[in-house]
Amino acid sequence: MRTFKANLSSVVLLMTMFVWAAPSKGATEIPIDGMALYQTHCAACHEGKVPRAPHLITFSMIGAEAILSAMNEGVMRSQASVLSVSERAALADFLAGEAGEMPKPVLACTEPMTALAENDNAAMKGWGGDDQNYRHASDELVGLNSDNIAQLSLKWVFAYPGALRARSQPLVHDGIIFVGSQSGDIYALDLESGCAHWTYSAGAEVRSSLSLGYIPGRPDPVLYMGDFSATVHAVDAADGSLVWRAPVGDHVDTTITGSPKLHDGVLYVPLSSSEWATAADPGYACCTFQGGVVAVDAASGELRWRSHVIDAPAVETGKTNPFGAPRKGPAGAPVWNSPSIDAKRGVLYVGTGEAYTSPAANTSDAVLAFSLETGQRQWARQLLAGDAWNMACFIGEAANCPEEDGPDLDIGAATILWSGADRDYLLVGQKSGDVYALDPDNGGAVLWHNKLGRGGFTGGVHWGMTANSESLFVPIADTTVIGKFKGEQFPGVHALNPASGERKWYTPSEDDCEGKPKPACDRGMSAAATSTDGLVFAGSFDGNLNVYDSVTGEVLWNFDTFGEFESVSGDTALGGSIESDGPVLYKGHVLVNSGYQFGGRMPGNALMVFSLPPADSLAKGQNSE
Repeated sequence: MRTFKANLSSVVLLMTMFVWAAPSKGATEIPIDGMALYQTHCAACHEGKVPRAPHLITFSMIGAEAILSAMNEGVMRSQASVLSVSERAALADFLAGEAGEMPKPVLACTEPMTALAENDNAAMKGWGGDDQNYRHASDELVGLNSDNIAQLSLKWVFAYPGALRARSQPLVHDGIIFVGSQSGDIYALDLESGCAHWTYSAGAEVRSSLSLGYIPGRPDPVLYMGDFSATVHAVDAADGSLVWRAPVGDHVDTTITGSPKLHDGVLYVPLSSSEWATAADPGYACCTFQGGVVAVDAASGELRWRSHVIDAPAVETGKTNPFGAPRKGPAGAPVWNSPSIDAKRGVLYVGTGEAYTSPAANTSDAVLAFSLETGQRQWARQLLAGDAWNMACFIGEAANCPEEDGPDLDIGAATILWSGADRDYLLVGQKSGDVYALDPDNGGAVLWHNKLGRGGFTGGVHWGMTANSESLFVPIADTTVIGKFKGEQFPGVHALNPASGERKWYTPSEDDCEGKPKPACDRGMSAAATSTDGLVFAGSFDGNLNVYDSVTGEVLWNFDTFGEFESVSGDTALGGSIESDGPVLYKGHVLVNSGYQFGGRMPGNALMVFSLPPADSLAKGQNSE
């Protein structure tokens, strides 16, 4: 099997695993090596030698079901005819990065769900916790502080069925956990026991957090989420029944990775894309995705407006790549993050990723402000010019790699609209390791800038910062993936003064990779962090969840989530890297996902729920209205 340029890419790293096929009744389980099947039957065509044959990286975007369908009755039926049923299933699971072993059914609740309270002020509202994306919860509401945090212990673990990554941030409301999964299922889990009150199938992976709100005339709250097929779903939170669903993509590769933000009866949905992976196919005419945000009516699912990162669609440039495929451009940039809402100014803010083609658009690696009412762009502030990259840059032929070849330093983390004593600051973290404060009243002019890390494909700042009334807390990864980024590394958590950018403290993350797979194990901190008045919660690639003193940076509590844990269903939950979404805090509880089989990290399928002893938790069922 040929390797990508430089060192082994993250794709090869994440694929080095065995997939187990379900045995026939009474047979002994025999492991089927998915990598070996790929090398024997697939690599010759899918390593870039055959135009229009999807490259290896694209399969993790497609899903096992679609791959298996192509082998059974689709375009790959003839080529797959030499494989047994079990081998096809194992190969599909391997290519998609999904667990092949049949999971046990989730534990169903025996008691019906009680009526959900309309208000629960202790609950974090969606991805950012609030409209401004502080990712903050007060000590008083969540019952967690420096005096009791040492008593936090594991309460129960839920194993996401058929999954090898856990990245949908849980939403807790009135004692019920609502969370999505790699399989596309949405679960309503009881906070006390982990049993499932209901399950809803979205049909495609749900990578984002859910939001909860009310529709006039409906007695029960409604859950909103986006899936990987760029479809938005509204589901009754009481029973999991569908209220409405609406596809919002305007490009074949459109996805929803950032969490939709619910505000004042409108759902604001960021649009990202898997075209960065499709471009690895040397026969693909690259690239045409524009990127953007759509506003959807929360009651009906009707589209209110659509706004793009670049206004004009891509056109053929008159040039071709070395395989004869037309070059197209300019392409826009994805929006990976959940919008920040600025109700006072009537706008929302998002950060954008890199462009996919040359020349890089002037709205790539930028912060954009859109009107909440009309979607009209108010201003754009580019923080890194000339960044154009796609997955073809990792491949030997590099047929569709833009001439810039990166450096792929998105603004992937959500912006934070932070209010100080004298003014508002729009706080921005970038994969380059740079942190900025922009002026929302002056077209996003830079108020201060501080470079905290070396940066890289997984950050610098990757998924999210957090802030309380005194400090901005910034997790830094600075992880070596392919050796492209040089210089000193500063992985760990940094605390800044939000008004000046001056560093208050830095606590380096410690290496805890002995006995864990390398290089998948790493001490970098890429996942979003969460804070209270006195605490900061952050996880790392090595599976450790740390709690820091917000004033000193001292580590007050730690738990290693790597390894096997008994789940509430009686099967085994696998903990791995903590990546993407961050900890959720609720009434003496901490919830965190562990396991991320993507980008070369340690796989897993565990939702872990920690709690204080009952006497130290807020009263069970206490209403925080």
